[in-house]
Amino acid sequence: MKRYNYPGKLMAFCTLLLATAFGLKAQHPVPYDVARLKTSWEVIENHYQGKDNFLSAFTFINTGNKPFPARGWQLYFNFVRMVTPGELPEHIRVEHINGDLYRFTPTQGFTGIASGDSLKLNVIGNAWAVNFTDAPSGLYIVWEEQPGKGIAITDYSIRPSTAAKQLMRYPGDKIAVVTPADIFKQNASIRDIPVSALPLVFPTPVSYTATGGNLVLQGLPVITNSPQLAASAAMLREELQPLLGKTATGKTPVKLVYDSSITMTTPEGYDLQVTQQGITITAGTEAGAFYAIQSLKTLIAPAAWAGSSSTMSIPCVSVTDHPRFSYRAFMIDVARNFHNKRDLFRILDLMALYKLNVLHFHFSDDEGWRVEIPSLPELTSVGGKRGHSADGRSMLPPSYGSGPDTANMAGSGYFTRKDFIDILRYATERHIRVLPEIESPGHARAAVKSMESRYYRLKAAGKAQEATEFLLTDLEDKSDYHSVQYWNDNVMNVALPSVYRFLDKVVEELQGMYKEAGAPLTAVHMGGDEVPNGAFEKSPACIALMQQNKSIKGVEDLWYYYYRKVNELLKARGLSVAGWEETGMRKTTLNGRSTSIPNPDFVNDSFQLNVWNNVIGGGQEDLSYRLANAGYKVVLSGVSNFYFDMAYMKSFDEPGFYWGGFVDVDKPFYFIPFDYYKNSKVDGRGNQVTPELFVGKDRLTGFGASNIPGIQGLLWSETVTSSDRMEYMMLPKLLGLAERAWAQDPYWATAQDPAKADTLYAEAWSVFSNVLGKREMPRLDYYDGGFNWRIPTPGVQVDDGVFRANVQLPGLVIRYTTNGEEPTQKSPVYTTPIQAGGKTVKLKVFSPAGRSSRTTTVKVP
Repeated sequence: MKRYNYPGKLMAFCTLLLATAFGLKAQHPVPYDVARLKTSWEVIENHYQGKDNFLSAFTFINTGNKPFPARGWQLYFNFVRMVTPGELPEHIRVEHINGDLYRFTPTQGFTGIASGDSLKLNVIGNAWAVNFTDAPSGLYIVWEEQPGKGIAITDYSIRPSTAAKQLMRYPGDKIAVVTPADIFKQNASIRDIPVSALPLVFPTPVSYTATGGNLVLQGLPVITNSPQLAASAAMLREELQPLLGKTATGKTPVKLVYDSSITMTTPEGYDLQVTQQGITITAGTEAGAFYAIQSLKTLIAPAAWAGSSSTMSIPCVSVTDHPRFSYRAFMIDVARNFHNKRDLFRILDLMALYKLNVLHFHFSDDEGWRVEIPSLPELTSVGGKRGHSADGRSMLPPSYGSGPDTANMAGSGYFTRKDFIDILRYATERHIRVLPEIESPGHARAAVKSMESRYYRLKAAGKAQEATEFLLTDLEDKSDYHSVQYWNDNVMNVALPSVYRFLDKVVEELQGMYKEAGAPLTAVHMGGDEVPNGAFEKSPACIALMQQNKSIKGVEDLWYYYYRKVNELLKARGLSVAGWEETGMRKTTLNGRSTSIPNPDFVNDSFQLNVWNNVIGGGQEDLSYRLANAGYKVVLSGVSNFYFDMAYMKSFDEPGFYWGGFVDVDKPFYFIPFDYYKNSKVDGRGNQVTPELFVGKDRLTGFGASNIPGIQGLLWSETVTSSDRMEYMMLPKLLGLAERAWAQDPYWATAQDPAKADTLYAEAWSVFSNVLGKREMPRLDYYDGGFNWRIPTPGVQVDDGVFRANVQLPGLVIRYTTNGEEPTQKSPVYTTPIQAGGKTVKLKVFSPAGRSSRTTTVKVP
């Protein structure tokens, strides 16, 4: 008998047998190679058809050699605007799935896309689109044969907006984009100040005197300390070793001296003396000594961090210092997009250097839960992952462009219990308290869906009672709502006892982590903002509670019921409530119209509120002051000055949101905490502000001022998808925050004569800009391995064939070309006006480490 060998057929037969044996489904070949679908998006027109919306277009080009299918596919994408079909062809449908997730699907009559052909889909979005981060993102296709798998569209581009109709948001919009000439005008008042005339300690200390001469360190100095300041001495030694080596020479003394009398002014105060003979730090606490060390570090030349040297020169100074505010905070959002442990350590390093002392840790939101709670593993196994799934129960859906795969490091990720303890220890060593935030009852979809997953798992295992123990959802709730971010299922049901068991369990485990880390925990931020209208209205559990509890007159009263319960829960654990402003507000009516007032119920319960809504021109400019005057502790956290996720300026190439205005480093710098009306310059839309805008607004009283412990910068992460983007959005804005949080009330803020105040401010802004350009930003080129801080684009003015250039931060170098090539570090340095008639000039600003800004191109007539 003749034998035949068919290896291919044999392999296929074996694969089929194995698949059958193990219950595996045979994989269907995909009908089209998605890599061949060239995709782009562009804005066609803002203020489309005279309305507050915009028309945009997707273009799909089939570059493959086979047609894109007529059916059997769904194309998903994230878009931060609410989308309506607009001018879609009748054979394509667009659907809102949830949050910012949408999908296109074909209908009867769609014939596919032939090889070499294209398809254009026009959609209408609400509001407007100005910069590239407004664009849809995270596009992927799901084939009918593989409903649980998404395939990312990788050939995707965003076409820049260049025409006025693409850039002007509405009639009367101030400008299409900020031009190089606009930037030149903004920079024109900034003087170039010699380094020798600048204060070398930052933030600005209470008292600073340059006493002349320099201390020369030749190798690591010998550090001695009072026993009360041992930790600070060890920290100083650790900080100096990378700069000077690990071996002490014994030639120069550095003394850390304990003096309890300094704490009479502030526990964080210090005295720093640098002479040609040595360094003396005097403080009454470890915190005070630590801040003296940070001041000493800013005295050191920025380039010292570029590498180790055996010799270092430090200017001789006399400094006496303490902070203006005891609460100097920065908030990082790791929920909407994840930022890893390295990112957190680098944030803490920056905060420590610039004397910020509270990290507001926003670890939970609709789009993610980022801290492991071992007794509730679904919080991170489900709530810590984003991606495409067939049933939506094993993970959260893609958001903010995170795409179909859980491998996307912005969409998926969390801190293990050990990670979080490490972060707490690192922060505590640097005198930074970490305030954890459990977003509730709104903005809670990650927790809600995680606990639903837990419920279904345990119910399927026959453990019905255990399944409901921490359930956050009334499964019979038919309420119809959508949140600001368009979620329709993101609210904890406040009528369920299991909600409070859940919160207590999470707080219990967090307390255990803080205890193990040796970190202080006195409050938990419980969220409290943006619960959408319509929530609870058709919940049987809420209706039953309102019938049982006669103090709950309507759905709105459930809010106060919830925060009473939360307050009791935290009090029982020795903690107090922190929350967003709505936590301290009560809805009522005034002259027949709905309004909100400070809620008297919780004034005496030590609630601390972050007030974000001070949008200039938005009508709530005085909300911070009203709440502080009513007796609430208020941390000034206004979007107009301190939301670092706002774009630096109006430009297609600048990332970030702008609904609260554009925020550059000047916004936090010119903020006057106790009278921010006085120095508000533009409203949320960029229009000039006059004092008349604030007529009738509540002013801050002396009692109210005593209720403001400090200020806070915030970085929300919707558009922050990488470490580099995070640092770009933070820096240099964080330094404006640090200056305003630590330094005393400046003269320009208290001057009564407006003309004098303007003159004083202009000089202070020049000094600050020079300190940043010549000292602090060059330092951050090297410090901690170097940060991706934003290098400003140059200002350029053209007159009579001559171009002039300037920069926001003097000390940075402008280089240019006139031959059409991109400027490099070898290009000519701009120093004086240049004759360049008839040429195209390209300019870049360079940092000392060789990084550069975006290119600015101008045509010189």
